[in-house]
Amino acid sequence: MLLSEERHIAHFDLDAFFVSVECLKNSSLKGKPLIVGGTGDRGVVTCCSYEARKFGVHSAMPIKLARRLCPEAITIRGDFESYSKYSSLVTEIMQDTVPVFEKSSIDEFYIDLTGMEKYFGCGLFIADLKKKILLESGLPVSYGLASNKLISKVATNEAKPNGQMIIPFGKEKTFLAPLGVSKIPGIGKQTAVLLIRMGVETVKILSEIPIEMLENLLGKNGIELSRRANGIDDTPVVPYHEQKSISTENTFQTDTINIQFLHGELVRMTEAIAFELRKQNKLTGCITVKIRYSNFDTITKQKSIDYSNADHILLQTATELFNKLYDRRLLVRLLGIRFTNLVPGNYQIHLYEDTQEMIRLYQAIDGVKKRYGEDYLMRAVGLRTDKK
Repeated sequence: MLLSEERHIAHFDLDAFFVSVECLKNSSLKGKPLIVGGTGDRGVVTCCSYEARKFGVHSAMPIKLARRLCPEAITIRGDFESYSKYSSLVTEIMQDTVPVFEKSSIDEFYIDLTGMEKYFGCGLFIADLKKKILLESGLPVSYGLASNKLISKVATNEAKPNGQMIIPFGKEKTFLAPLGVSKIPGIGKQTAVLLIRMGVETVKILSEIPIEMLENLLGKNGIELSRRANGIDDTPVVPYHEQKSISTENTFQTDTINIQFLHGELVRMTEAIAFELRKQNKLTGCITVKIRYSNFDTITKQKSIDYSNADHILLQTATELFNKLYDRRLLVRLLGIRFTNLVPGNYQIHLYEDTQEMIRLYQAIDGVKKRYGEDYLMRAVGLRTDKK
């Protein structure tokens, strides 16, 4: 890996992306308080315009509360087809323009410009890229340029909306020092509250705490937070490659007609690749179920769905497809499931009609799985047994 002083990493973030797309589709929405999210009282805010943010509205807030804070806000149910289309357009611009980039979400990109400073000047290059994105897509974008991904992302957040910020090498700690601890990526609400109660309100104070003390307080996460507070991040920019599908299948040791076992396997496999989708910050728009019988006849059935990576939504469709495919008279040799038509996104930006409780549930489930392993927490019906 190249030394940090040789790196030039830019972070690009499409400003209020969903709102910006909606304004492109309907210019009369520009300059108005706008909320994209669930239309029911129990839904949550997916994205909101800066005009709405002035009233205290923010992402993941219950829609009911957002409407009380900003009664004049216009609420729109999101159109993920359009968001995916515009995200792909910006991705194409990146592919045509920059040497190496990572697409970290539907509206965020990291660009490795290391080496280009000798020829073009990184600052000039990304300023031109910002203009190009606006010209070709109509979308405003903010960016940060620094020696690593952490600093460039924080700089972008400080530059919003429609701004830019460059942090020279050697000035990382100086830049971070006055910021509140919650500005550091990876510090959630609970950790921020804990630190503030201890009197650790700024990144400067956090950076001065001995790493052993942070480790005792927060475990391994404390070590990482100490590194981040000191502006250290060696994470590489992972080159973008478009993944076409994600799938899994199981060939049984013994051909089976046990419907309970087959349903359990379907649940287990669907949960597994749905979790993989969420880890990769992706959604699927099409599900395919495959069955191979003991006579080696193989049949598949697929269905397009609203983009999702939520177990309860994907399981419903997978079960529906399985029930249409399965011939109860024949022994089953293999069962498989595949997700295609993948796009960047996560449960926080697409469950427009789900409640805040549902989003928190998935966050908690994934937190347990990441910490203890995927098999630590699953639906009971998906537990494997020897009864086939």
